[in-house]
Amino acid sequence: MYASTVRGLLVRGMLAGLIAGLFAFAVAYVVGEPPVRGSIAVEEAAAAKEAAPAPAGHAGHGGGDAPAAAEEEEELVSRPVQSTVGLATGVLVYGVALGGIASLAFSFALGRVGRFSPRATAALTAGGAFTLVYLVPFLKYPATPPAVGNPDTIGQRTTLFFLMILLSVLLGVGAIVLGRRLAPRLGNWNAALAAGAGFVVATGLAFLVLPDNTDAVKAEFPAALLWDFRVASIAVQLVLWAVFGIVFGVLAQRLLAQRSGAAAETAAPRPASALV
Repeated sequence: MYASTVRGLLVRGMLAGLIAGLFAFAVAYVVGEPPVRGSIAVEEAAAAKEAAPAPAGHAGHGGGDAPAAAEEEEELVSRPVQSTVGLATGVLVYGVALGGIASLAFSFALGRVGRFSPRATAALTAGGAFTLVYLVPFLKYPATPPAVGNPDTIGQRTTLFFLMILLSVLLGVGAIVLGRRLAPRLGNWNAALAAGAGFVVATGLAFLVLPDNTDAVKAEFPAALLWDFRVASIAVQLVLWAVFGIVFGVLAQRLLAQRSGAAAETAAPRPASALV
């Protein structure tokens, strides 16, 4: 019975992740694509300026080779495809995957973090996932537009970001465990405050220990464009997790109510007339 319930929650979590991905894609396309296009235009303008031929008097210093260096490599996937089909595919797959993982976290948290209803637990799970998986790592390693960073450092930057995600999740789980252990002595409210303060302190120490991003955005990059990109990045994640929490909460509530009703009917004694 328990395994079938978890399986049902997993399927509904992936479905909720798919629906949330559709909303997140709409936000990413409408709000996120303009700063992406702007950052690419800035990078192309800088590349064209660097590749401009030198004056005639300096031709002997390599100016004659500039046109060849300015030739762009042919893109395997065009920008229109990247900004539509490619973006939709990435966001939807991301939403389904995280929806499935979040549903498993919901299955573990239900009834263990407090006497919350399935809807409230789904909202807490989505809020915790947004905070631990995205917001905290973002504060340490904020997103940068494409075509801005050094391609040679993308592996290092990706490793540091995922390391920060892992630390954030572990610290979040540790804060929950600490809060549960302190609750009998301090009460739920004071225990939650103490656990939250411990999480903030531990996260601050992690920020100090982990190395900074050495591939910073260049000073000449437009600050307004960078701000728009980062706000759009947060908006996409916020919409994704908010929609997931709402949709999955409704689906999980219905599933668990049906299972509870079926279990109650099975456990109820049959009337005496049915035994004759």
